[in-house]
Amino acid sequence: MRVAQRFVVRREGGLWAYERALERAGLTPVAGADEAGRGACAGPLVVAAVVLPSGRRGQVPGLADSKLLTPAARDQVYDEVVRRAVSWSVVVVPAGEVDRTGLHVCNVEGMRRALARLDVVPAYVLTDGFPIRGLPAPALAVWKGDRVSASIAAASVVAKVTRDRIMAGLHERFPTYDFLGHKGYVTPVHNAALDAHGPCPEHRFSYVNVARRVPGDPRVPSRTLVRVEDGSVQEEVLVG
Repeated sequence: MRVAQRFVVRREGGLWAYERALERAGLTPVAGADEAGRGACAGPLVVAAVVLPSGRRGQVPGLADSKLLTPAARDQVYDEVVRRAVSWSVVVVPAGEVDRTGLHVCNVEGMRRALARLDVVPAYVLTDGFPIRGLPAPALAVWKGDRVSASIAAASVVAKVTRDRIMAGLHERFPTYDFLGHKGYVTPVHNAALDAHGPCPEHRFSYVNVARRVPGDPRVPSRTLVRVEDGSVQEEVLVG
């Protein structure tokens, strides 16, 4: 039976407060996990896990929630994270798998796979937003974790930069959708391209704004409608 351990997070610790509290409790190394592309209607879901070193080397310059960084700053932070990290890993979940399995299931399984691929076994895991069961170490789900945990923020940067680069490659293959501009998220430009050209193989047919443009397509699953939010844009998504 796993015995619960207590640790005290000091707010003055800033982005590294959780990691420092866990280190004081003897729970190192700490892994952070986060994803990119959950709200997109095209392209893969990308999940990353990162273990930062303790001490000054783990204090990555400019590290923050990937959504708060400019593309140029994200690229710089990404380079520093992968250079400094004790270990890091990425899992890319294709759009077709999201359709077949369901968004949340893919997200959870992606985090498990990313953590399992690390070269070190973490003593503790911090995840962004929701708990992940079945991990080989105790874990804590942190609300808006990419803004309060260095490990999760590092994972968010790795996932976001990896996904953006994938979407840039898809833009070369499917330039009519402007994947380089919106990265597969729901925008008026993206919806207009769907109206004009229909979806491509990299779209998620389980998303309503895609499914409504291909009525009767066998790739459109029959599942319960919920709503997900990405920034100021809300879209209905078909999930299992």
